[in-house]
Amino acid sequence: MKKSYQLLLAAALSMLATVAMAAAGNVATVNGKPVKQSLMDYLVKDATARGQQVDDNLRKQIKDNLIGSEIVAQEAQKQGMDKQPDYLAKEELARRALLVNTYVENFIKKNPVSEADIKAEYDKFKQQVGDKEYNADHILVATEAEAKDIIDQLNKGGDFAKLAKEKSLDGSKDKGGELGWFSPGMMVKPFSDAVTKLQKGQITSTPVQTQFGWHVIKLKDTRAAQPPAYDQVKENIKRQLQQVALEKHLRGLREKAKITE
Repeated sequence: MKKSYQLLLAAALSMLATVAMAAAGNVATVNGKPVKQSLMDYLVKDATARGQQVDDNLRKQIKDNLIGSEIVAQEAQKQGMDKQPDYLAKEELARRALLVNTYVENFIKKNPVSEADIKAEYDKFKQQVGDKEYNADHILVATEAEAKDIIDQLNKGGDFAKLAKEKSLDGSKDKGGELGWFSPGMMVKPFSDAVTKLQKGQITSTPVQTQFGWHVIKLKDTRAAQPPAYDQVKENIKRQLQQVALEKHLRGLREKAKITE
C-alpha cells in the first residue's frame, strides 16, 4: 500500500513538473489553452525595433492584449467564424502577404546596396542635372502647322501668355505656359536640347517635336544648378537602388515560373 502511494505521488509530481515546464513557455492560459511566450517575445522585440521603451507597464499591456485577443479568438472559433469562406480567403491572403514581405526583407538583407553604388548613382544624377537650370514657358499643340502659325504670330508681336492660354494643350496653359525652373534631365531630350540652345528671352524659331506633340518654347532665364548634397539624398538613392534590384529579381522569378491561365 505504501509503495503504491509512493508511485502515485511520484506520478503526480512528474505531471506537475511537466505542467510547470510547459507553463514556463507560456505567459498565461485561457480556458486551458496556452498564450505562448514566443508571441510575447516577438511583440517586445517589435516594439523595441520601433523605438518604444519596453518597461514593465508596456510588457503588462502586451500581455493583457494577448490574453484579450485569445479570449475573443476562442469565442470566434466557438461560433464557427474560422470556417467561413471569407475568413479562410482573408487568412490565406494574409499568410501569403506575410511570406512575401519576409522574402523581400530577406532579399534586401542579403543584397545590400554598397556605398560605391550609391555614390555612382549620385554622380549620375548630378550629371543629368547639369550645371545649369532653366526657366521657360511653352505652348503645346497637336500639329506642326499650328506650332508654325503660333511662331509667326509671336514674331509679329503676339503675346506668348495669351496664346498659351488660348491654344496650348498642356496643363501649364492656365499659367500662360509657365514651366518654372527645371534641369535638362527633367525634360524629354528634344525639349531639353532645344532649351539649352536658346538665349535668354529667345523663342524657338522652329517647332520642337516630342511624344507629347509640337512645342513652341520661350527661355526666360538661366541660373547655376544647385543639386542637393549627397547626405540629403543618400537614403532615397539607396531605397531606389534596392527597389530596382528587387524588381529585377522578381521579374526573373516570374520569367522562370510556369504559369497557365
